[in-house]
Amino acid sequence: MEADRYVEAPTYHRPRPGEPPSVFLAGGITAVAEPWHEHAVRTLLGAPRPLVVFNPCRADFPIHDPGAAFEQVSWEQHHLRLAKLTLFWFPRSDAAKTTQPIALFELGQALGEGRHIVVGADPGYPRELDVHLLCRINRPGMPVWSTVDDTLTAAIEAAHG
Repeated sequence: MEADRYVEAPTYHRPRPGEPPSVFLAGGITAVAEPWHEHAVRTLLGAPRPLVVFNPCRADFPIHDPGAAFEQVSWEQHHLRLAKLTLFWFPRSDAAKTTQPIALFELGQALGEGRHIVVGADPGYPRELDVHLLCRINRPGMPVWSTVDDTLTAAIEAAHG
C-alpha cells in the first residue's frame, strides 16, 4: 500500500496541496459477519483514479487501554470532517451482539451536517430499515446500496465528482 494514500487509526493525516480526494471508511467494525475493511481498502486504492483512504479499523486495537476509546473516537471525528467523502457500510451482523450504534450516530451526524456521503446497508444488517429511512428523510433520492461492491463503486465515482 502506498503510505501517502493510506491512513489507519491512530495515525493522523496531514493533507498536502494537490493530493487526491480522501474517503473515510465508516460503518460496522465490531462483531460483523464479514470483515469488509480490507476489501474496501484494496478496492479504493486500486481505483483507476487515486484516492486517499482513511481507515478507522486498526490492525491492533488496544482494547485493555482505558484511553484507547477516546483516542479512537477523536481520530474518527477529525478524519470524518477531513474526508471529501464518507463511505458508510452497514454489514450483516448479529443483533444480539451489536447493531453498530456509533456508525448509526455518525450517519445521522453526517446527514445533519450535509457532508458528502455514499451509503450501503447489507440486507442482513439488523437496522437496515433505519438506514433507509434516515437517508430517505434527509436526502430524498439518494440511493442506499445493498452490497459492499456497489457501495465502493458509487464511492469511487462520487469521490472524483
